[in-house]
Amino acid sequence: MVTFKVEKMSCGGCAARITRAIHALDPEAKVDVSLTERIVRVGSGKAAQDIADALTFSGYPASRVAQD
Repeated sequence: MVTFKVEKMSCGGCAARITRAIHALDPEAKVDVSLTERIVRVGSGKAAQDIADALTFSGYPASRVAQD
């Protein structure tokens, strides 16, 4: 899974739009959204940069969170 910080995400509507943007890129992606942390975790075969680009294009700039 790849983790992104999405600062502009603040409500359930935002989470739904983010999920739709990711599923438009990869319909089989697993998406886990944490509104309180403003974190989105994505399990996908697509490149992390492609996912970040899709989120940014949908109005939610995302930065990848470093993984331990």
